[in-house]
Parts: sequence; structure tokens; C-alpha cells
Amino acid sequence: MAEILIKSVAKSFGAYTALHDINLTITDQEFMVLLGASGCGKTTLLRIIAGLETASTGEVWIGGRRVDNLPPKDRGIAMVFQNYAVFPHLTVFENIAFGLRMKKVPDSEIKRRVERTATLMHIEKLLKRYSGELSGGQRQRVAVARALAMEPDVILMDEPLSNLDALLRLEMRAELKGVLAESKTTAIYVTHDQVEAMSLADRISVMHQGRIVQAASPIQVYRNPAAEFVAGFIGNPPMNFLPAEPVGSGRWRVAGSELTGPMHSNPLKFAIRPEDVRPGETGFGATARIVEPLGAHLLVTCDVDGSMFRAVLDSDMTVRPGDRLVLQPQPDRIRWFDPATTLSVN
Repeated sequence: MAEILIKSVAKSFGAYTALHDINLTITDQEFMVLLGASGCGKTTLLRIIAGLETASTGEVWIGGRRVDNLPPKDRGIAMVFQNYAVFPHLTVFENIAFGLRMKKVPDSEIKRRVERTATLMHIEKLLKRYSGELSGGQRQRVAVARALAMEPDVILMDEPLSNLDALLRLEMRAELKGVLAESKTTAIYVTHDQVEAMSLADRISVMHQGRIVQAASPIQVYRNPAAEFVAGFIGNPPMNFLPAEPVGSGRWRVAGSELTGPMHSNPLKFAIRPEDVRPGETGFGATARIVEPLGAHLLVTCDVDGSMFRAVLDSDMTVRPGDRLVLQPQPDRIRWFDPATTLSVN
């Protein structure tokens, strides 16, 4: 069992607080992604779990054992870095075997583990090559194989695919998810790429300014963002926001339309994803400003009551800049946020 418990972890660098009271449980064999913009604290949290940084306060538990007082080598973890860290003077076999040799694992066991993990990562035919003869994608496969060969309780990955081109990232994402599921390893993966997070994660922890804003499944984070930051960060393009004024019991005026919403006495923010609006006879009056054909759909940036508003429409439609549209939000896709707290109220 490799359940990870992070209890009230905080980290300060002088006067700057990088992490504020982080509490998170990662279940055995779960693939957890820490997602956020640069500087949000995700890599700092990963390094604290790894033992490469020391928390200012709090505890880290792995598999029912407190580890924040242990060196990295005694935590039952392996780590994959952004820059691969593959040794150029060693063959692929020796790169994968490196950690095992440091632990004085018998040669027969080293051979078994290296060949097994190389096969998992589809590099079994490269074992005699040196890293200088490999592509970037192949070197990244070697780095993952080396981590898996250690048979760790937990594998930690810090933006391991960010140096690869788009097509290779797509291929590696699919392989990585399958390999980790097969190896039954608990994984924590750091990225700023929301597509990577959505495609890989069992759960996503969205981080902002040193705090976990929401930890939930990818579809929950996408459909039911807990805070305005999550709604604006997740999705490409992100959610649209419009001011909403109460006009009666559960009734709201938004961009000249009256909608049903939560029972709330103060102004709120209405939010809807661009793909959750449709052309209709009733709804928001919009003026198209920019039309971007994107194959299966059109991304239309509009002016709605003085606010920028994006709509994803069928590519069969003919829309030109300056056209007037009526956009109807799907009622079950509407989210409402409190401007004072920035939290969801539905």
C-alpha cells in the first residue's frame, strides 16, 4: 500500500510563503496531477514529498509511515525529471540499471527488471545503445524505465514531457498512463499543461498561490469548478463570465436576459463554457468580433453587453465579424460564483 498523506504542509523561503497549509490524501495506485501556473507551488510540494526540500511545518506520510524526517533514498520513491537526467556515458541498459546497482541488487534481478521495464516502455531493442544515439522521446522513455525498475511505492514526475514536441507528447501520455496502471504504482505528476492533466489524472489538484483550490476528478474540475480561478484556468478557451443582478426569488438578470439561478441576495457572476451556448431565439444578444475556423467548429469571440464572450459553434454555420447573434446558454451548464469569496454557489 502506498497511500500518501500530506498534513498541514507549509513552506516559506524567508518572507515569501510558497505553500499554505496543504492537506491532501492520494490513495494507493492513484494517478494524481498537481496542476497550476508557474510559481503556484506545485514543484515545491513535489520536492517536499521527495525529500529534496524540507517543509517549514507539517507532515508527509507514505504507506502509513511518516517520511518527512527520512532522506529521499529511504522514502520508497523514484523521480522523473523534466531534463531526463540520462547518463551519456552509459548504455540504455546501464542507465536503467543504475539505481539498482547502487542498491547492490543481484545481477540476475537487475537483468529481469531492466528487461521488463524496457519492454513496458518499448525500448527493449535499444538496450545496447548510448543515450547520445537516442531521440528526446527515447531518452524520456529511458528515464521512466529507470524509475520503474526500482519498483518504487511512489513515482514522482516533474513536467517529464515538456521538452517533447506535440505529437510525441500525445504518444507518451497514452503510454505513460497505461504503463503506470500496469505497474500499480502511486503517481504524482506536476504540470502546467491542462490537456496533459485532464488526459492522465485520476484526480487533479488545481493549485493557485500556494494553495490547493480544488482536488477532484478531471470531469468534476471541468464541469463543476469550485472557484472562479479554476473556471478561468481550466478549459481552452476558458469559461465566460458575466455580471448577474438579482431581480427576485432565484431570478437573475444577465446581459439583458432573465435566468433562473441560486437563492442569493447579492450580485453574483454568471459563468458558462463556450461550448455550452447555442444559437437560439432567446438569450444573449451578441456581436461577432473575431471568427476562428478550427476544423469541426468555429470559435467566435463576441461582444455581449460590453463584455468579451466566446462561443464554440458548429462549423457549418456562416458567421462573419459584425454579425448579430443570439446565444442561448444550456441551463444545466451554468455556474454561479460569489465575487466576494470567488467560490461557487451552486
